[in-house]
Amino acid sequence: MYSFPEIILFGVFPLPLWGYVLYLLAMTHTTIITVTIYYHRSQAHRALDLHPAVTHFFRFWGWFTTSMNVKEWVSIHRKHHSKDDGPEDPHSPQVYGLWRIVFFGVERYYQAAKEPNLLMRYGHGTPKDRLERKLYSNRRGLMPFLGVGILLLLNCILFGMIGILIWVLQVLWIPFWAAGVINGLGHWPLFKRLLCYRNAEIKDRSANILPWGIWIGGEELHNNHHTDPVSAKLSVKWYEFDLGWVYIRLLEMLKLATVRQRVVRTDRT
Repeated sequence: MYSFPEIILFGVFPLPLWGYVLYLLAMTHTTIITVTIYYHRSQAHRALDLHPAVTHFFRFWGWFTTSMNVKEWVSIHRKHHSKDDGPEDPHSPQVYGLWRIVFFGVERYYQAAKEPNLLMRYGHGTPKDRLERKLYSNRRGLMPFLGVGILLLLNCILFGMIGILIWVLQVLWIPFWAAGVINGLGHWPLFKRLLCYRNAEIKDRSANILPWGIWIGGEELHNNHHTDPVSAKLSVKWYEFDLGWVYIRLLEMLKLATVRQRVVRTDRT
């Protein structure tokens, strides 16, 4: 049995260093998959339909680890596509600067969510049941922080003081990699010349950050996505890999998902 001070310092389930790393990667990877499959491909673009059980898991996990409002996220993303890299784009580095998007991209989401009529114009088709209204999307008082607050408490019970550091990394994971890196580097022309590439010369500045979409679940293939936003599959070349698509195919085989569109067209000029 651990003493109370030991529980405070080390939690009830202390791990070796590699154990904490694996826990963090497993949790953040699940969050990345939640965002790319549910928030992005299913909700924002209607590229696939998910079984209600899968949908609810993703709704819960997004609330639990990010507190992101589905309707707000979807609305901002749809507006991004309709105004991409123009003056009304909610988070273009062409408008706001690269480093502001990379390191403070989530701030742009909070500001964009306050725009009048944004949710009414772009938020159609998102969940609006009682659970969504009363819990997941409730913006009253401390309710927006309830999910991540429970996650913090759980981390501290399990791992003690190091659980706070793990929680900080969990909460910052999506703001940095998705809101920052994808929206920033994925739309910055200099990185197209240095590191990124485009399969299609379309009107916006989107670029594929890497041909292997593993770390951010396939979102690295950003130019492919902007070429055909309604495609559930983001890879198109033989050497490209979309990890999110692997999970979608697995859900299909289990009869838990139905893909509407899976072809990315790269012949647009």
